Amino acid sequence: MKNTTLCYIEKDGKYLMLHRIKKENDANRDKWIGIGGKFLEGESPEDCLLREVLEETGLTLLSWRYRGIVTFVSDRWEGEYMHIFTSDSFSGRLSECDEGVLEWIEKGRLAELPQWEGDRLFHRLLEEDAPFFSLKLRYEGEKLVCAALNGKEIDARTRLKGKDEGNEINKDRQNRQP
Repeated sequence: MKNTTLCYIEKDGKYLMLHRIKKENDANRDKWIGIGGKFLEGESPEDCLLREVLEETGLTLLSWRYRGIVTFVSDRWEGEYMHIFTSDSFSGRLSECDEGVLEWIEKGRLAELPQWEGDRLFHRLLEEDAPFFSLKLRYEGEKLVCAALNGKEIDARTRLKGKDEGNEINKDRQNRQP
């Protein structure tokens, strides 16, 4: 399985998103994703994060927060450990990206965009300011068939609809309290 980073850079209630439309044979073709990419040999998650953000956007992150790890399992694409970050502090001027089109998207509009189903799950975790999380997503083709949060299977359909009954995050927080 490969290691990658994925960063959600925030400004004025919006995330900088990448619409992946330029690369052929791309697992993310036509989808909207955060900023990031594959680790190079010897890189830490933070090394990869800083390099990929600079390469894809022209921006230099000044601070960031390591939010969680997503295990992506697919019958079609190579498996992946995605190290998820957020940042709201950066410098530089936005540049063009050779992998797609960069655009600031209101956070409330993310669910309207073409993306992997499971992305909506970790977007919600980010918005709920969940503690560091481990989310496993298993796909058959492009269909999410199984999701597990912190080692426990969750009902992804309920989570995707935004329903609070059976909220796994709140249950997990309650279980951690002394």
